[in-house]
Amino acid sequence: SIPPNLLTATTTRMTAKACASFLLLFAVSCSSPESPAADDTTSPAEATTENPEPKGPTWAPLFNGKDMSGWTPKFSGAPLGENVLDTFRVENGLLRVSYDKYESFDARFGHLFFDGEFSNYDLRVVYRFVGEQCPGAPGWARRNNGMMIHGQRPETMGLDQDFPVSIEAQMLGQSEGGGERANGSVCTPGTNLEIDGKLDTRHCIPSAGPTNYGDEWVEMVIEVRGNESIRHLVNGVSVLEYGAPQLDERDKDAQALLAAGAAVPLDRGTISLQAESHGIEFKTIEILVLDGE
Repeated sequence: SIPPNLLTATTTRMTAKACASFLLLFAVSCSSPESPAADDTTSPAEATTENPEPKGPTWAPLFNGKDMSGWTPKFSGAPLGENVLDTFRVENGLLRVSYDKYESFDARFGHLFFDGEFSNYDLRVVYRFVGEQCPGAPGWARRNNGMMIHGQRPETMGLDQDFPVSIEAQMLGQSEGGGERANGSVCTPGTNLEIDGKLDTRHCIPSAGPTNYGDEWVEMVIEVRGNESIRHLVNGVSVLEYGAPQLDERDKDAQALLAAGAAVPLDRGTISLQAESHGIEFKTIEILVLDGE
C-alpha cells in the first residue's frame, strides 16, 4: 500500500500536470487560425448580409389587393383623375371594372394608368369577364378589354380622346356556346407594328390564341423588349409576336405627340387597363422588370 502522505503528494502533482496540459490545449485551440477570434462578434446572419447571393429580376405587384394606389383613371369626356361612376374599384381583393351604376355606356371609354413608363419587362395579369355588357355599348366591345403598353402619358391625352396612343394586347372572351374568338390579339390605336419584319397597318391583328368561354380565369403575359419585340402568351402558350412598334403618322393623336417632339419608334411608355363596356375582374397584376430597365 502507498503511504497516505505520498499518495496525497502524488495526486497533487498529477492534478497539477493535468490542469497544465488542459490549459495548454485550450490556449492552442483558441489561437487556431481555423477558429474565430475571441473578439470577432460577426454573426452568421451578418456574414450572409455582407455577401448576399446574387439575385435576378423578381415579379413585383402593380395591384396591392387593397386599393388603387399608383393608378390614375382617364375617361373620354372627363378630366384626368375622375373615376366616372366608380367604374374602377377594389372589392374583395379584386380590381374590378364595373358598370352597375350606368344607365347607358355613352362612349365613356376609360383607362386606368399605372404611374411611370416602362421599356423592358414582362407584364402578367389573371382576369375574368363577368356579367353582361353595359347597355348602349358597341357590339364589338362585348367581352373585350385590353392591356395598353408603350402608351402615351395620360396628361397628354385630349379631353375627348377615347384611347391612348399605344399598343393594345387584347383580352377577348366568348359566351358559353358561342363561336370561336381568338384571345390575345393586338390592336393599334395611333400606332403601327411589324410582323416578320414587314410593316402591318391593320388596326387589329388576330392571334393564334384559344377561345376562352364564360367566366373562367385566364392568365395573360406580355413580354415587352423595347422597340425590338413583343410577345403575347395566353395560359402559358405563345399566341402572337411582333416588333418595331411605332407611331402612325396618319393618326391625329399620334400627330399631336410628334408635334410635341416624340420620336416615331416606340421603345417605352405607360401601362394601362381598359374599361371598354364589359365587366371584368383582375386578381393579379404584376411586372417583371428586366435588366437594363
